[in-house]
Amino acid sequence: MPSAPYHKGTGQATYAVYSMKFADIVINRPIEGPFTYSIPEFLKEDLKIGSIVEVSFGNKTVTGYVIGFPDKCDIKKIKPINRIIDKTLCIDSKMLQLTKWISEYYYSSWGEAISAAIPGVLKKGVSVKRHRKEKHDELGEEFEFIDGSDKHLTPNPEQQEALDSIINSMSAGTHKVFLLHGVTGSGKTEVYLQSIAHALKLGLSSIVLVPEISLTPQTVARFKARFEDKIAVLHSRLLGSKRVSEWKRINSGEARIVIGARSAIFAPVKNLGLIVVDEEHETSYKQEDVPRYNARDAAIKRAEFSNAVVILGSATPSLESFYAAKNGKFTIIELSERIDSRLLPAVDIVDMREEMTRAKKIPIFSQKLKEWIEKDIAEKKQVILFLNRRGFSTFINCKKCGYVIKCKRCSVSLIYHFDKKKLICHHCNFNMAPPDICPECNSGYMKYWGLGTEKVESELHRLFPAAIIERMDTDTTRKRGMHDKVLSKFKAGGVDIIIGTQMIAKGLDFPKVTLVGVISADTALNLPDFRSAERTFNLLTQVAGRAGRSDLGGRVIIQSYTPQHYSIQAAKNHDYNTFYDKEIHLRKELYLPPFCHMVSLTLRGRNEERVFKASDNLKASLEEGAKSKNIDILGPAPSAISRMKGMYRWSIFLRAENVEDITAVLKRTLGKNKPPGIIITVDVDPS
Repeated sequence: MPSAPYHKGTGQATYAVYSMKFADIVINRPIEGPFTYSIPEFLKEDLKIGSIVEVSFGNKTVTGYVIGFPDKCDIKKIKPINRIIDKTLCIDSKMLQLTKWISEYYYSSWGEAISAAIPGVLKKGVSVKRHRKEKHDELGEEFEFIDGSDKHLTPNPEQQEALDSIINSMSAGTHKVFLLHGVTGSGKTEVYLQSIAHALKLGLSSIVLVPEISLTPQTVARFKARFEDKIAVLHSRLLGSKRVSEWKRINSGEARIVIGARSAIFAPVKNLGLIVVDEEHETSYKQEDVPRYNARDAAIKRAEFSNAVVILGSATPSLESFYAAKNGKFTIIELSERIDSRLLPAVDIVDMREEMTRAKKIPIFSQKLKEWIEKDIAEKKQVILFLNRRGFSTFINCKKCGYVIKCKRCSVSLIYHFDKKKLICHHCNFNMAPPDICPECNSGYMKYWGLGTEKVESELHRLFPAAIIERMDTDTTRKRGMHDKVLSKFKAGGVDIIIGTQMIAKGLDFPKVTLVGVISADTALNLPDFRSAERTFNLLTQVAGRAGRSDLGGRVIIQSYTPQHYSIQAAKNHDYNTFYDKEIHLRKELYLPPFCHMVSLTLRGRNEERVFKASDNLKASLEEGAKSKNIDILGPAPSAISRMKGMYRWSIFLRAENVEDITAVLKRTLGKNKPPGIIITVDVDPS
């Protein structure tokens, strides 16, 4: 008869199945636990640590996760486990270890962390069924991106040096983190591919994380051409049964390489040897819901538990990662040249203040950008235009009294969308028809201001009526498969100009693109965020890297109203080190990450006065609890968006050298300070 392990503290014991009476279970609730349940006789042979079960909790039936088997229980009326949801699935010890770390570091319950690691359909016990509409599944069109001729390429000297270091660590079975800092087009993907090929030779599996679903098709296509059916894909747009199918292929060991967005870090791979985090600087690796983990940091921790190697790849590494590499925590590898010694594109910065003076209005396109678009279209080349703001106009106001049309539920202006003829809130989706008469003074002087991708597209059609133009933002790609459809058409040469938001700014490789235009380089700079300069530099460098990726060469035109800002000048020169030196000096002076860790607390409620009072009381309690710790407490203050979805929002920030010092204070304090009607959100290392 099989036996089941029992863990308690550092001790370990083994009990025969027939002696198992109780199970410790954690659930997806913000409650510490664990909760003890009795084990019915009919479940004893199949129940293991890591089993996914159904239990009664209060008056509800919930999913739980078995984390141990205590030998006794003092509860008199103990509830039994209802059933095992899927006997073939079991969360392994390393995944339990990772989720335990996530729960402690990111201030969530262990049950919430485990729940984030398991696809929702698996928690409900959904079986794998092939639906008729799935015959043309998620991978169907993705492979139009590549002609199948992608072969094992001969690495150049820099790539070979990188591969030697990575392969040696994998072969030795030692955990190491490599920061692969390569300029755009330097062949980072080929380093990933050959590292994965070596992992396969060693009998090891690999996980590849990409920051955006829009990047998955092209990445999968290239990996599929190299590794064929060893690939599995995991991301949020997969249909439920397809997600279960892929998960089970990975769990069985059939799929040895997993590619996906953030949640793919939890893929149940066997014999993990390598994790690649592509574009490691991307903020989309940060989870917005509980547990608010960063997939990059979770990847490093998971690799540590498995003695695996991590490659963090980026042309613009996060300051935290580059600082860690500079201080010896990571090993830095530089790829300083593009493949085949192709030159980085020439970058021109256009001062839009001068353009505005010359045109006597606020222009969308500078004269230089218009001329280069016209030239490239005439020569049958392709153009990418970037603006990180969707919609047509960013706000409407009354020219007479200055009234701005704002969302009724959020403290933001409504964005006008021409195709829907609606004003829409990008935070809560409230929408209304645009008024002809000012609601404040009844005048008819309503003016549309600002611009988004929709307005740029409209102006492009007016200026270049013969050009084939596509727009790529969350408005145009909501439907399943639309990312792939637009990019496949662009790849095939069926589109002359593509205008888009940050989803077109990174990772995409189109040889015919010779011109990249940045409509406004200033959008991120104006945000109230200490990372605004870093984000600006990253976006400009990444989008500039889409140009000149073939022998046709390339040019980048950046339009800006603050052309002398150091982030814009550094991006012009493709100069990460100059940007880093300037930014790291400012961060040190202001005691900001990477010199400290930050935790944000957001308090939300429908009554503004109660939210303010709760924030004030919480700060006082935190100060009392942090007396013996070296923790700075900043605030409370209204959040950047002070009202969202009808809820007033106030923020408190805590910073210290060690996260553990902050979370220890939070555990002691928040349990005693839960005012009715107030929701408190904790975000560790906010992005």
